[in-house]
Amino acid sequence: MKAIVCHVNAEDIGTLTLEERDLPAPVPGQVKLRILAASVNFPDILMVQGKYQHKPPLPFTPGMEAIGEVIALGEGVTHVKIGDRVVAGLGAGGFAQEALTLAAAVRKAPRRLSDAEAAAYTAAYLTAYVALVRRARMEAGETLLVHGAAGGVGLAAVDFGRHMGARVIATASSEEKRAFLTSYGADVVLPSSGFREAVKDVTGGKGANVIYDPVGGDVFDESTRCIAFDGRLLVIGFTSGRIPTISVNMPLIKGYAVMGVRAGEYGRQFPEKGRENLAAIDALMEEGRLRPHIHATFPLAQTVDAMRMLETRGVIGKVVVVP
Repeated sequence: MKAIVCHVNAEDIGTLTLEERDLPAPVPGQVKLRILAASVNFPDILMVQGKYQHKPPLPFTPGMEAIGEVIALGEGVTHVKIGDRVVAGLGAGGFAQEALTLAAAVRKAPRRLSDAEAAAYTAAYLTAYVALVRRARMEAGETLLVHGAAGGVGLAAVDFGRHMGARVIATASSEEKRAFLTSYGADVVLPSSGFREAVKDVTGGKGANVIYDPVGGDVFDESTRCIAFDGRLLVIGFTSGRIPTISVNMPLIKGYAVMGVRAGEYGRQFPEKGRENLAAIDALMEEGRLRPHIHATFPLAQTVDAMRMLETRGVIGKVVVVP
């Protein structure tokens, strides 16, 4: 089978190569999948560059989430069968025609979703669910400010916020992205800098109850100036490249909380809640209550192009590789 292979950690993701590889049969507790589609995520890029907290041993195939058809079962696997269409949290290995993974990491895919949609929703929507439901405990009628709202993780928060009955304010860096967010249903759409006064204006001077920030840097700094009393500032990541700091007298005086969000780790720390989280987003997808947006699909041979599109911030929603 063909696979994208990383032989060396390098800043330039163009060092990835398309190669013929052989996969062994699954051992007990594993499944082998024929990959139908795989989503591109920022951690895939960071793993190739050696900058992610999880560093797979070289050589490895990137691609942390995918949908596939079960083509072989290891001993003891009973919750799926050969021929099942399953969503897989791989960690790595998705940018290939086939992949091996732990059976515990696969679950049946929502039938309502296309292959591309099914490959692309788990990481983004799980992050939104853990952030808004588990950590912020957001309520209907509250104001949610989403930064980087046109990206995969941000757009999932916009979608999930609307589902929860929040008033959604979205920020984005370009007119094209802002126009899309308006069409997608955000209540208010603003530029990604200089938003402070506009947020205060549309909230009657109170500020946003919940702020969802995958950007960090200057965006985080400005967010601390337009958050409501008893607000929750959710730290999702730092796509701006700068990890901000805060003087703790600010949350003390303004009475808000700064909350870290690691959706996968939340599930590892609280396994039963982790299963509930996945079941919740799967059910919402099956019912058609949420709507993942696919910006583009690429063939396996153009995986680097797909990753570069994400790297250069040219994506609205998600990019998917189809072997």
